[in-house]
Amino acid sequence: MACHQVNNSVFWCFILLVGILTFFTTNASSTEKTKIEDKEMNVIDQCWRFNPEWRKHRQQLDLIHYKVTDPSDHPLNSTPGTLRYGASKIQGKVWITFKRNMNIKLVRPLLISSFTTIDGRGVDVHIADNACLMIYKATNIIIHGIRVHHCRPQAPGMVMGPDGKIISLGQVDGDAIRLVSASKIWIDHNTLYDCQDGLLDVTRGSTDITISNNWFREQNKVMLLGHDDGFVRDKNMKVTVVYNYFGPNCHQRMPRIRHGYAHVANNMYMGWVQYAIGGSMEPSLKSQSNLFIAPVTGKKEVTWRKSSNRIGDTWEFYSVGDAFENGASFMETKGGQVTKSNYSPKQNFKVVDAKYIRSLTSSSGVLQCSKTSAQYAELKFVKKICFTLVILISERLIFTIYL
Repeated sequence: MACHQVNNSVFWCFILLVGILTFFTTNASSTEKTKIEDKEMNVIDQCWRFNPEWRKHRQQLDLIHYKVTDPSDHPLNSTPGTLRYGASKIQGKVWITFKRNMNIKLVRPLLISSFTTIDGRGVDVHIADNACLMIYKATNIIIHGIRVHHCRPQAPGMVMGPDGKIISLGQVDGDAIRLVSASKIWIDHNTLYDCQDGLLDVTRGSTDITISNNWFREQNKVMLLGHDDGFVRDKNMKVTVVYNYFGPNCHQRMPRIRHGYAHVANNMYMGWVQYAIGGSMEPSLKSQSNLFIAPVTGKKEVTWRKSSNRIGDTWEFYSVGDAFENGASFMETKGGQVTKSNYSPKQNFKVVDAKYIRSLTSSSGVLQCSKTSAQYAELKFVKKICFTLVILISERLIFTIYL
């Protein structure tokens, strides 16, 4: 994420995968690398997927446990059992799970309250065919294990906002997940595709965002970081994009960055039409140990740069340890190094070599979890991480929790 250390009295109980690590490491012994079905596993998944009793332990924290039992939706008067009631109306620290497989067709965009986790593991949940998800002026939110697709534009209208307040919402373009003035957000293991506008927008001063283990496919405009060229508040934006799988049939914006800083590491790129990573308005990008597989025909260059003013923009685009196939190439900024955000030494983490990317991203997207699907493995590396400051991503922590 562009993720920072956070106050343990505020955010500790909203760790979807991290808060229960001590439960998950007690049954594991040691080895250098961890695998499921002979595949390398990334550091996020190592901390829970080896324990077949993950269902039992995922809600050991002191918060409101809410289960969705009803797939219907009412944008103004939601009823208990619906997703909107749990995500928008209940006030407090809420952990949402689902009773069974569901197809949820939202009448209006779902505005998620602060300190909410939506956990779709163990069932097959689709949010599709109309309005989709929005995080508006909210913080400390996790979205995990949801399929979001075929999202459509929405006309202005009234809707239940965060904390149950009815608000007027303007035009919505049809994104799968849109962040507006949001912070400390974790988007993990979701499958996003075929939406009217984009799959994930991080806009209007949003920052401290981790986008991990997702599968983005079948989309023209995939991911936008930064609202527009004139929104200078996005200079403070910090985002980590890690362990995601882009493709097939993704055309552009993986991501497209304005103003802020993005660390894009250990992702898999299965081709593009226009470009993979682009930007304008002096963005900073560190592309590290990704695998870029260029399309068989068409553009081979990974990057794209837009000049947004008469004096010309400057870009800081750097490639460190990336791997390129099918003639892919990366046009770096000449001289110097990309400006890093202010992360502490405890937030450092060595990015995995690009030769492991196929395996590390093989489980991207919604996982087919069950009570028996997780397998044990030997976890020397996991224990080392989980008993210190917990789980590390790229150059910083996803979350800091004091065990």
